[in-house]
Amino acid sequence: MQIRLVSTSKKRFLPLLLLADEQESMIDRYLERGDLYVMYDKLFTEPVAVAVVTDEGKGIRELKNLAVAPHWQRKGYGRQMVEYLCQRYQNVCHTLTVGTGDSHMTISFYQNCGFVYSHTVPDFFTLHYDHPIVEDGKVLKDMYYFSRTLTQTNETDG
Repeated sequence: MQIRLVSTSKKRFLPLLLLADEQESMIDRYLERGDLYVMYDKLFTEPVAVAVVTDEGKGIRELKNLAVAPHWQRKGYGRQMVEYLCQRYQNVCHTLTVGTGDSHMTISFYQNCGFVYSHTVPDFFTLHYDHPIVEDGKVLKDMYYFSRTLTQTNETDG
């Protein structure tokens, strides 16, 4: 798999982005100001996964969107993208954050990727989305933030 930074025509990946954030107007809030990464299959014929990372200032980057195409899911590509992003940003920021709803599957994914609970934004989904967002059979209300400290690798340490 190859991961590429995409800086033009980002909306062509909207079908994948909508898997993680189902309201286009919300994606529009961060897509152009964020870095869009696309993981392609070996032949570069198909996007496997996408991620958008924004600069939130003060050494913090936020993973705003992470989605894996349905037939590529549960094969480790989401985790591979997260690890790539952590390596990519470890020399430019100290923390990578991510917000998600109260979905056991999503929360445990991020915890398994080394993120720890940070804080909650009450009523985020009910205030910012024009329709109920349902995940794991549950209507999402609050946004739960998780963070991962990125440490620089010093190759002289041994």
